[in-house]
Amino acid sequence: MNETTFSLEVRPNIPPRLERLHDLANNLLYSWERRVRGLFYRLDQPLWEACGHNPKLFLRRVSQEVLEQAAEDRAFMEDYNRTLSAFDTYLEESPTDHIASYLDPERDLVAYFCAEFGFHESLPIYSGGLGILAGDHCKAASDLCLPFVGVGLLYRQGYFDQTIDNQGRQVAHYHPTDFTTLAVRPCMGEDGGELRVAVELPGRTVLLRVWEAQAGRIRLYLLDSDLPENSEADDRSITYQLYGGGTETRIQQEICLGIGGVRALRALGLAPTVWHINEGHSAFQVVERCRELVAEGHAFDTALEAVAGGTVFTTHTPVPAGHDIFEREMMETYFAGTAEALGIDLARFLALGENAVRNGAFNMTALALRGSRFHNGVSRIHGRVASEMEAGIWPQIPPYENPLRYVTNGIHVPTFLARGWGNLFDIQLRQWRNEMLNEDFWQVLDELPDHRYWSLRQSLKTEMLEGVAARAEHQFRRNGLSAAMIKRITRHVRQTEGDMLVIGFARRFATYKRAPLIFTHLEQLKELLNDPERPALLIFAGKAHPRDEPGQAIIHHIHELSLDPDFIGKILLLEGYDMALARLLVTGVDVWLNNPEYPLEACGTSGQKAGVNGVINLSVLDGWWGEGYDGENGWAITPHEPGFDPHYRDHEEARDLLNILSEKVLPLYYDRGKQGYSTGWVRKSKASMRTTIPRFNAQRMVMDYVRGFYGPARDQNARFMADGLKAAKELAEWKARVLDCWDGVWMQRQDEAPAAIRHGESLPIRVKAHLNGLSPEDVTVECLVTTDPDGDDPEAMERFALTAAEVAEDGNHVFSLDLEPHLPGLQYYKLRIYPSHPACSHPFELGRMVWL
Repeated sequence: MNETTFSLEVRPNIPPRLERLHDLANNLLYSWERRVRGLFYRLDQPLWEACGHNPKLFLRRVSQEVLEQAAEDRAFMEDYNRTLSAFDTYLEESPTDHIASYLDPERDLVAYFCAEFGFHESLPIYSGGLGILAGDHCKAASDLCLPFVGVGLLYRQGYFDQTIDNQGRQVAHYHPTDFTTLAVRPCMGEDGGELRVAVELPGRTVLLRVWEAQAGRIRLYLLDSDLPENSEADDRSITYQLYGGGTETRIQQEICLGIGGVRALRALGLAPTVWHINEGHSAFQVVERCRELVAEGHAFDTALEAVAGGTVFTTHTPVPAGHDIFEREMMETYFAGTAEALGIDLARFLALGENAVRNGAFNMTALALRGSRFHNGVSRIHGRVASEMEAGIWPQIPPYENPLRYVTNGIHVPTFLARGWGNLFDIQLRQWRNEMLNEDFWQVLDELPDHRYWSLRQSLKTEMLEGVAARAEHQFRRNGLSAAMIKRITRHVRQTEGDMLVIGFARRFATYKRAPLIFTHLEQLKELLNDPERPALLIFAGKAHPRDEPGQAIIHHIHELSLDPDFIGKILLLEGYDMALARLLVTGVDVWLNNPEYPLEACGTSGQKAGVNGVINLSVLDGWWGEGYDGENGWAITPHEPGFDPHYRDHEEARDLLNILSEKVLPLYYDRGKQGYSTGWVRKSKASMRTTIPRFNAQRMVMDYVRGFYGPARDQNARFMADGLKAAKELAEWKARVLDCWDGVWMQRQDEAPAAIRHGESLPIRVKAHLNGLSPEDVTVECLVTTDPDGDDPEAMERFALTAAEVAEDGNHVFSLDLEPHLPGLQYYKLRIYPSHPACSHPFELGRMVWL
């Protein structure tokens, strides 16, 4: 006889004195405000853990008795009221004059589109670094009181949960999410019902429900297609999984995000003045905004200029395979009607996504670059790499001068700073939250007594090891390991006597991140980890995409090594990598290891999260560490250039890594002296915090966007949208005219080029230019002076403009300059001509240039 089990949830009645717990649970501010989370933790710690740190779900399951006792507990109520006061004060703050000088909170709005947002483990709509960065960007925008909204998708299953079985195989688990347990609510339409927007897919229309989440002072709007009005077989599942399904699902998701996201903002009555495309997944928003303007009677090229002028695009991926590409046939199927609505033929539409890497395919990064005028990578090194990767967008411009700049990522410090540090700062550095951008302020860390600093670091390490042990034991029991074996594996994280150096490596298991690099020289590693006088422990965590077989092979390899008799207990591989585990590791390990294949680490923000907690980075000089390392705040592996044989490069960099560990890291850590702790280690750890907190925090990152991108994009958007798009129309027509003429433009030197002049003399330069129908006002003729003939640093070059002097007998224009060199000695100069227009957002945005 079959038995049926029914579920029943008995929900408590929240006492009136505690009714504002609902306000706290329904604002994602809890994801970065520790005091809010602490209230729920205090009520029922085991339930808080069982609910995945989800306060809304917690309030549905906490017992009535616990709530009633808390309402009568004076200490709890005092904490509750203080937290509410801080919560209300935070929400009521206004933008500073510094922000208002770039963005008007009454008239401006930044719309930030991203495929994933990583606010907290309780909102599982993120997979990794991109999502965590997007969440941190939103948190900092809230802290800075920006006029800002986020736009994304609400995934029914989100990204996968990971377990690792007893054979070392990653197992992906997808769990449907009950949206009523999330800090989101449906947006309501004018008719009083849930707001819907529609997007067109081949042969059908798909409806999207619009959800709203409050995150501090900002709003996040999320779309989902899991509606009864949509097809069960095809359309309800579009927004089920983040990065799930095949290419067909991916293009449908990106249509929903880009096109549906624009329509959702319009339906909500919001009018962004700056549009930020964070990675190429949402680039179809450019197409939709152009379609809106074409429907108003504007030509497509005019519409594109107007749209691009107010658009910022950030690329995060230095690996070509990481960019979304759709085949021509698929694009024809999905966008033939769109091209017609834009008033252009399909070939013109497909040209928006042309990329030199794969001719004929449609590249979403290329679309985003052509549909924006403000573009950036996410570190200084990545900005250079991205400029080279995408040089085809500006074919005649040297990559180092093209419009693709960089803003180095930063992390939201209050989210990832350990509770112990936060408490200490609140007591001794009361204004620390207001000093996030002040490097001088953080010199105060050097004044903290070394013994107290070391003690707090060790306390955080103990908390981390306890959490790691609990997770590891659960993992190994599920996999059927014996109690004796589990005890043997976890003996070093369970020990209370002595102290062992702990090295952490936790991130996505992509091959270019080279998690196994430290295993290249196994015998040397065995000696290092098992040194009885100076032992060390390696902790690994991370996920590989379910379709990434090489990444999953890395997990298997580490699992096998962790069971090797020489490594048992010295290498731990943890499953279930998420934000909670990340916070645990970055606050407690001693050394953060990062050894990507140079130059493929776009930024590497996990190292920043570790650094703000006093963890010391040991990293390849790639991504942010290329800017962050100063010789005192960690250790650096100098990378080999990409031209070297990969096996040779890995062999040598692995040797460098192990030598640094054995010759520098371990001796410094175990140099305890009479104090019982390493003063040298404390000094380097303090340097890690002191340099990382003010330079690599999310507020600095967002302010870089505000000053260098959002403000200029707002201004350009205002110019182009004024007077019926008059300026955009003029610029589009000018560009079309220049492109028609440019192939016939050439220059010729009209004077002798002396090899030397004396100090105080000038060098007369005369150049004849054939403009092929263009006027001198359409171009800039320029002389570049440098001391390095092979240099690629624009800041090291002096630029001098030549002026139109006369018209030669043959009708060509003569440009002249009396060059007065500012530097002595041997110098080099070059002459070039490029189209220029005062309405351009960047002097080289047209991508055309001729050198003499």
